[in-house]
Amino acid sequence: MTAPERPPLPLLAAVLVAAASGPVLDAGFPDKGIWPLALLGVGLIVLTLIGRSIAGALLTGFTAGVSFYLVHISWITLYLGDVPWLALSILESIFFAIGALLIMLAFRWIPRLWPSALGRVGLLPLVVAGLWTAREALVSTWPYGGFAWGRVALSQSESPFAPLVAWIGISGLSFVLVWLVTFLVQFLREPEVSTWSIRLLAPAAATALLLALPAWPVMERDTSTIAAVQGNGKAGYFDEREPGDILSAQASATLPLIGTPVDMIVWPENGSDLDPVTVPQAASVLDYLGAQTGAPILVGTIQEREGRYFNTSLLWKSGEGAVDYYDKRHPVPFGEYVPDRAFWEPFAPDLIGLVGREYTPGTRDNIFDVNGVIAGMSICFDIVDDALTREAVDRGAQVIIAQTNNADFGRTDENQQQLAIARLRAIEASRSIVNVSTVGTSQIIGPDGATLTEIPAYEPGHMVYDVPLVSEKTPAMVLGGHIESFVSYFGLLALAVALLLRTKNGRRQNADARIV
Repeated sequence: MTAPERPPLPLLAAVLVAAASGPVLDAGFPDKGIWPLALLGVGLIVLTLIGRSIAGALLTGFTAGVSFYLVHISWITLYLGDVPWLALSILESIFFAIGALLIMLAFRWIPRLWPSALGRVGLLPLVVAGLWTAREALVSTWPYGGFAWGRVALSQSESPFAPLVAWIGISGLSFVLVWLVTFLVQFLREPEVSTWSIRLLAPAAATALLLALPAWPVMERDTSTIAAVQGNGKAGYFDEREPGDILSAQASATLPLIGTPVDMIVWPENGSDLDPVTVPQAASVLDYLGAQTGAPILVGTIQEREGRYFNTSLLWKSGEGAVDYYDKRHPVPFGEYVPDRAFWEPFAPDLIGLVGREYTPGTRDNIFDVNGVIAGMSICFDIVDDALTREAVDRGAQVIIAQTNNADFGRTDENQQQLAIARLRAIEASRSIVNVSTVGTSQIIGPDGATLTEIPAYEPGHMVYDVPLVSEKTPAMVLGGHIESFVSYFGLLALAVALLLRTKNGRRQNADARIV
């Protein structure tokens, strides 16, 4: 085996570069949205891990993670303050550090066991990308349902790489991006390549091949005229308002639709602060609007059933009431409910006390049949869940309705980051997405990710569009979950094999030394 290589950066420089990598990586996401910087941020992180010790990898990995998340999710402070922001950033950075440790081990073991250029430039970048994707997959689902914000692929909603998600899914795109960056790093460092022209040619060729993959063809079968309404009411948790104020704002913004032929009207999450199933005043408002427009209304509200609270979307038809409903599958932990409240409350009793209601995760299917149009339903945080999008498409969704309430996050990056996720979901599933917020920005996004129409933030209004309906499944909808599992297990198994071979070789060398 070859001797371990020296790190290209001393530890202090590596820590400083890791600290700088976080803001660089974040700048690839909205609202700055300079997508190449996300790739640069990944490259800086990868570079700091080469040749590091275990402690050095954990330190640089944690530094990179915390510098990224403190910037990326700073919008949390507007609603919950500094403690949850710091706690979540630190938790995610611990996972980031563990992932960095595994990547460092890959850089240490694989070139020593497979010292050829093929091992260094061919195999190693694939393993690093698999380990990165495995870490993203873990934190997207665990603990308490996970936190999928900040996956590398989510920075690419408006980049030339975005069409790839229809073929390989969001996790697949993260894998490809990290592979491409690591391949570039390794190729530029490859000692067997003597000229810079060749060093740059191969990465450029790899990038060109990725971008040459055609966009998934959108097979529009029909259209549905959908109206979405943004009331711009006082919908924040701490806003001072009277009962029915949000309902009134939404109704006022809906009245101009009278006389406009539409197939359905979409209101946002919490579009009615009065449950129309139990409050006759709210029911009468929806009945009137439904009768005057001749369209069913998809309205978000809060319901209490058998002593439990649900964040619910209702399919409301005038004169019939709620003919179907969907309960949010992913209430936000420490925002909409407190998991293990008895354990966490002593650490921050005032903060935990703010979360008065315990929203129960829904169990119903996530589609509505709206007069023959199958609509996949997503309420706010649901949009980050890969499996929920696949489930809706598997159940026949022709369009996706994404209802949200961003009022608690004001004019921060949160809304733009969520819109970016919705845009990638549209491309991934080849489905139009009606993304409507209480306060905006609301958009109708086409199956190719293009913005069809929008309502600016903090302006009441409505948008109407003949939305394309699609029934065919993209490769990502068929294989996305399997792709994530395959690349993640590939990275982990490759590292495990490297460990076993390293241990076996070490024992053989010790035995040879004893014989001598």
